[in-house]
Amino acid sequence: MKKSDYFLKSLVNAAGVMLYTSAVAWLMFHGQQVFGRPANFLMPLFILLLLIISASITGLLVFGKPILLYLDGLKKEAFTLLFATLAWLIFFAILIISILVLQ
Repeated sequence: MKKSDYFLKSLVNAAGVMLYTSAVAWLMFHGQQVFGRPANFLMPLFILLLLIISASITGLLVFGKPILLYLDGLKKEAFTLLFATLAWLIFFAILIISILVLQ
């Protein structure tokens, strides 16, 4: 795979993380309107399960392919993909901070 393919793949992975975290953030922001006020322990249980699921999904998006590449002996490519994905995530975070500051 060419280096440009890794940068495109890293953008897709980072965009997937961004999309997923945006959906979870929307759900948490509007949770009371969607689910109502929590009446028992099921809502905190749901939130904790959502945390575990979110960590698994985002971990898979960020680390899944780099780990497979590393195990296949493509160590340089694995680190390229991993650090490119992290760079995109940092770019998205800076973009969000910039938007928040300008409001």
